[in-house]
Amino acid sequence: MHIEPGFIAPVKLVLANLGAVAILGRHLPGLLVSPILASRTLLAALFFSLFMQSFHLNVGPSELHFVGAMALYLTLGFTPTLFGFALGLLLQGLIFEPGDLPHLAVNSLSLVVPLIAVHHTLGKGLLEGRRSLDWREIVRLDALYYAGVTTMVGFWLMIGEGETPFASWVAFAASYLGVVVLEPVVTMTAVRLLKQRQAHLLVDRCFSLRALRVEG
Repeated sequence: MHIEPGFIAPVKLVLANLGAVAILGRHLPGLLVSPILASRTLLAALFFSLFMQSFHLNVGPSELHFVGAMALYLTLGFTPTLFGFALGLLLQGLIFEPGDLPHLAVNSLSLVVPLIAVHHTLGKGLLEGRRSLDWREIVRLDALYYAGVTTMVGFWLMIGEGETPFASWVAFAASYLGVVVLEPVVTMTAVRLLKQRQAHLLVDRCFSLRALRVEG
């Protein structure tokens, strides 16, 4: 989901930066209500960075990554995951890929906009315990999320300075089908393991699991 440096004109990068600041600023009060949320954000950034480094492959005009998005979202919560994505991309840029820093806002938006869409459609009811989590729900979450990510990448490619063949974007989008198959297994495994240990003080403080109801 990375957009390579130099692909988007500086004026459009400014607009992307403004958009990212507006979205994160809008959700910042929700992060500041509790120190626990700040620690969960750091955990989200750390896990996300590890996931990103564990697997990444150039596909067409962008990169295929193992993101672990729904595992983070369901175990750490919406706001920590939202800020964890941005912070994780910042850490990755500072430590591993300094060339990605000019597109920090672009790549952050590619992850956080789909997360917001997932949260306000399918996810919020699960986090609040109004619906039970099962395999079907996880697959729906992943499918919607990665459809959003690939659509965001398509948007950046469309407004970019170079011409990208539509077939190249299709190849990139199709590559995420494998992620949609794999990530639900990782997500359900993580959720069940943590739910089994939620009475432990450290697990209870570090993760957001109390309201989550898991079937099976």
